[in-house]
Amino acid sequence: MFVAFLPRGNSLERVPIPEGGSVPAGAIWLDLVSPTIEEDRAVEAAVGVGVPTREEMAEIEPSSRLYIENNARYMTATLICHADSERPATTAITFILASGRLVTVRYEDPRPFAIVGAKLGRVCPPTATGESVLIDLLDAIIDRAADILERIAAEVDLVSRRIFERRTARSDQRQSYQAILRAIGRKGDLTSKVRESLVSIGRLVLFLANEAEGLKLQKDQRTLVQSMARDVASLTDHASFLAHKIQFLLEATLGMVTLEQNNVIKIFSVAAVVLLPPTMIASIYGMNFKHMPELDWTLGYPMALLLMLASAVLPYTFFKWKRWL
Repeated sequence: MFVAFLPRGNSLERVPIPEGGSVPAGAIWLDLVSPTIEEDRAVEAAVGVGVPTREEMAEIEPSSRLYIENNARYMTATLICHADSERPATTAITFILASGRLVTVRYEDPRPFAIVGAKLGRVCPPTATGESVLIDLLDAIIDRAADILERIAAEVDLVSRRIFERRTARSDQRQSYQAILRAIGRKGDLTSKVRESLVSIGRLVLFLANEAEGLKLQKDQRTLVQSMARDVASLTDHASFLAHKIQFLLEATLGMVTLEQNNVIKIFSVAAVVLLPPTMIASIYGMNFKHMPELDWTLGYPMALLLMLASAVLPYTFFKWKRWL
C-alpha cells in the first residue's frame, strides 16, 4: 500500500491510495509501505523516477545508497524498528527527492513515520515541500535514536548496580548472574543496532548537506541539516561509550561467575585436604597386622578416633587462621 500527503491549508491531508489508484497531482509526500509492482509503477509514472527494489535497498556500499539519478536524490538509511520489543531489528528505508516531492520506500513501520505523519496532519506550513518533510522525518528519527540511547543508559545503570551489589544466597546469585548476562546481551544488541542506524543516518545527512545547493534549501533548513549532523555525531559517540560500558559489565559479570566457580572448587579442595589425614589413619589401623601393639590396647579404638578428629580439625583451623576460608 502507499499513502499520499496533500497540502490542505495549514496541514497535510493523509490520503490512502487504493489498489490500482492514481497518484494525486498535488501530493508532496508519497509513502510506500511494502509496495507491490503495480504501486511502484504508478509512483514511477507520476514522479518520473525509478523506485528501488528491496534487494537494491539492502546493499550496503555508499554508492548504492546515496546517489543522484535523473536529477533525483536517492538516499537509503538503516533505521531501527521494534526497539521497545524483545526483538529489535533494523530495516533499510529509501528517501527519494525529485521535483519538490518526497517518496519514501519502506518495509517496516518505524515510529518516527507515524509521529511525523500525525504532526503534519495537525499543522504544516502552506509552503511545505518534500525537502521540508524529509528534514522533519530525519529530525524525528534522530530524536527517536536519542530516546532509545537514554533508555539503554538508564537500564545499563540498573544492571551495573545489580552486578556489584552484595548478595548472600548462592542460588540467588547464580540465577541473578544468568538474568544479568541475558540483560547485558539484549542491551548490547540494541546498542549495536542503534549505532549502525546512526552511522547510516550520519552519511545520509552529510550527503543532504552537500546537496543543499542543488536542492535549493533555505537558510534555516541548511542550519537544521548542519545541526542534525552534529547531533548524529554526538549520539554516535554516546552509543560507542555505551557499547564500551556494556562490554565492561559483561567482563565484570564473567569475572564474578569465575570467582563463584573458584569458591566452589576451593571448598572441594579444602574438604579433600581436611579428610585426607583421617583417611590415612583409618587406613593404617585397618591393616590388621598381627604385631600391631595398638590392637591390644583397651583405649586403642577411642584414641584412633580422637587422632582422626584432631587430624581433621587442625588443617581446618590452620586454613581459618590464614583466612583461606
